[in-house]
Amino acid sequence: MPALVLLGAQWGDEGKGKATDLLGGSVDYVVRYQGGNNAGHTVVVGDQKYALHLLPSGILSPGCTPVIGNGVVVDPSVLLSELSGLDERGVDTSKLLISGNAHLITPYHTTLDKVSERFLGKRKIGTTGRGIGPAYADKINRVGIRVQDLFDESILRQKVEAALDNKNQVLAKLYNRRAIAADQVVEELLGYADPLSGYVADTTLLLNNAIDQGQVVLFEGGQGTLLDVDHGTYPFVTSSNPTAGGACTGTGVGPTKINRVIGILKAYTTRVGAGPFPTELLDDDGEQLRTIGGERGVTTGRDRRCGWFDAVIARYATRVNGLTDFFLTKLDVLTGWERIPVCVAYEIDGKRVEELPYSQTDFHHAKPIYETLPGWSEDITRAKTFDELPKNAQKYVQALEEMSGAPISAIGVGPGRDETIQINSFL
Repeated sequence: MPALVLLGAQWGDEGKGKATDLLGGSVDYVVRYQGGNNAGHTVVVGDQKYALHLLPSGILSPGCTPVIGNGVVVDPSVLLSELSGLDERGVDTSKLLISGNAHLITPYHTTLDKVSERFLGKRKIGTTGRGIGPAYADKINRVGIRVQDLFDESILRQKVEAALDNKNQVLAKLYNRRAIAADQVVEELLGYADPLSGYVADTTLLLNNAIDQGQVVLFEGGQGTLLDVDHGTYPFVTSSNPTAGGACTGTGVGPTKINRVIGILKAYTTRVGAGPFPTELLDDDGEQLRTIGGERGVTTGRDRRCGWFDAVIARYATRVNGLTDFFLTKLDVLTGWERIPVCVAYEIDGKRVEELPYSQTDFHHAKPIYETLPGWSEDITRAKTFDELPKNAQKYVQALEEMSGAPISAIGVGPGRDETIQINSFL
């Protein structure tokens, strides 16, 4: 049985929650492997809409075990709030498992995130201000606090005091902010130990054993390929690795156990926050995409920047992730356009470039080269097979598949759980 990675193939917000939820009933484990509560998934089940920020989408699938892997940074207050909200709506959250090696977001991480972003002014990155970057920085600097530290007060206190020795100097002398008391942070963190204790497990051992026993494990990435700290549009990126390789380091499952890598593509392109975006539309078409597509961040609440489909980015995602399949989402949003432009290459300094430039400078100056495809006006939300789509919608999907370099195996034709056309099975 397969182990699958499912990830965003653009700048995030591609509809990964819908794709994960579609597979959730067929898999045994759904695992978040990176990011924190800066990622958001919207899942529609019947007439109910769920906005998930930190929890894996599989928590909505009965019989599926949701797992937060070691590569995730966890804000315990956000996690407990999200669990409480689902419990109140009748969702069973008791099967959730959290890696004891996952790092915690503390109050001083969120404070530093917000003040440092404000300090940057016009040079700001566009973070969510939720402490994600500072938590990952502490992890790399080896002064981070892990979930398992909640259960040893002595170690927890030592780590908090050591971290604040430096951070309070920065807060006071650089940002003119009040120092944070170590006792206050320790007391708050210790308060999370009891409510989280039943969820903590050796998830690396658990997942490897599950795969060896033939169970199906789905690894779910947050954000998207172009926000990867190594392979994205640096420095306008997240602080972790949403690409396929991150699934291995973020869970402790080796690459030879991964069978398929599924990239989620929106039928157009969106981006939240600062950074280059060659196909961005600042006109009525962009506003129409934003309105029809409901393009507002699940976690941030910020309007998403919108643009036409970018095949250069899709090819890049295929390459750096080793994609075996695409799931194309929100095709229904394009209904009503007479002609639909698709970016097939860039013009940089008067030259045609068909692959993503490695130079940040070149990418900032890239101008999209478009091919225009015929649109359609028919309602596609009730289509159950590819053949039921209008001919021009079929041609659009086929063109995107050819340009992107991997087969499109499923198509989202509406927001609902059942508004999906399955072309090839992912399992």
